[in-house]
Amino acid sequence: MLLVLISFLGIHFFLDVQTQTVSQSDAHVTVFEGDSVELRCNYSYGGSIYLSWYIQHHGHGLQFLLKYYSGNPVVQGVNGFEAEFSKSDSSFHLRKASVHWSDSAVYFCAVS
Repeated sequence: MLLVLISFLGIHFFLDVQTQTVSQSDAHVTVFEGDSVELRCNYSYGGSIYLSWYIQHHGHGLQFLLKYYSGNPVVQGVNGFEAEFSKSDSSFHLRKASVHWSDSAVYFCAVS
């Protein structure tokens, strides 16, 4: 079996007097290839919400995965990723049903 290491970090944005914060509680997640994974993202912001997930493979720039701004709380992204927006929990968790070794990367959750 091949291990897939998925790292992720939070991004903080500071705009004028309103502060938007994003926290990702786990610094590293290790799963076996074929397993499901959930990367947690919680945010703090009182205005209109635009939430995104990005991926960065080693030695490459950021790539867009998916974005939520309104409508269906479950957002389908590229390569089998999906995320679910929960206003009551202030969360936007990223999931994938079956990870592949190529999913090993750094994942970023962002709010704007």
